[in-house]
Amino acid sequence: MKSPLDTSASEDLGDGFKKALDEGWLPIREVARQTGVNAVTLRAWERRYGLIVPQRTPKGHRLFCAEHVQRILTILTWLNRGVAVSQVKQLLDTPQAFTEPVENDWQVLRNTLLQAVTQLTERILDDTVNQAMALYPPRILCEQLLMPLLADLEKRWQGQFGAQMERVFFYSWLRSKFGARIYHNNRQLRSAPLLLINHSDLPLEPHLWLTAWLISTADCPVEVFDWPLPAGELALAIDHLQARAVLLYSSKAINLSQLPKLLNGISCPKIIAGPTVCIHHTELSARTTDITDLFLAEDPLSAHRSLIQCGLI
Repeated sequence: MKSPLDTSASEDLGDGFKKALDEGWLPIREVARQTGVNAVTLRAWERRYGLIVPQRTPKGHRLFCAEHVQRILTILTWLNRGVAVSQVKQLLDTPQAFTEPVENDWQVLRNTLLQAVTQLTERILDDTVNQAMALYPPRILCEQLLMPLLADLEKRWQGQFGAQMERVFFYSWLRSKFGARIYHNNRQLRSAPLLLINHSDLPLEPHLWLTAWLISTADCPVEVFDWPLPAGELALAIDHLQARAVLLYSSKAINLSQLPKLLNGISCPKIIAGPTVCIHHTELSARTTDITDLFLAEDPLSAHRSLIQCGLI
């Protein structure tokens, strides 16, 4: 493939860019669509670690070829195995060197965040997560950092003096952080939203907000109701929003006898998510055959995956 750098520097930007695309080069937005790695992260991988070195047009536009796309997919394979992005390049160059799990930065990041929570230092908490968001795709960040962090915190908070203080601090930050991201994404989108409802009777469900953020990063508008709705008002909210689907998240046991009434008259797909799915696994699995378009997901990652598989995002 001829490099777009061969184009004359005096060539018009539009013509030069179009010529490169006609020759099979891909713009960064298309690579992001194909790989699921957003443009900000692709630029960070190039700038900080040299993982991807795209071609450039005379005007500086990044252009990628099929080999670049394959390299990105290989990078994702390593990241999904728990390798930190800072150590991927050496594995790309000498993959045979990988015999044991590579010591990575995830534990260091978790420890930094744990310390920030225990000391109530929001700036460190925010800066650390911002840096990680720039380097990792959302699913990997959830799986390798945020969900393990939540598990670590729950263990810490068992019988710990000051636990409620730390919990309220962290959950409030998390809701504000991801709520702001969701709001920004929603402003860019015009399609029907997916409605997520906290069905726990517990304030500040962190996994609900992680689920909402994951869905939002898939270019799907999200509306989050952080409190349960009665049966009739749930149907009313779906009607007003013209929601493409509704997800009920609960971390505790729910009243299964009320479920048919709650979901009655709702024609859009319905997802029940959270630990309640494990608690009521047998009963809920049976309900999926009785209730049309009812799906189950145990955590944010499985909810995100199910929605993709169903074509809802």
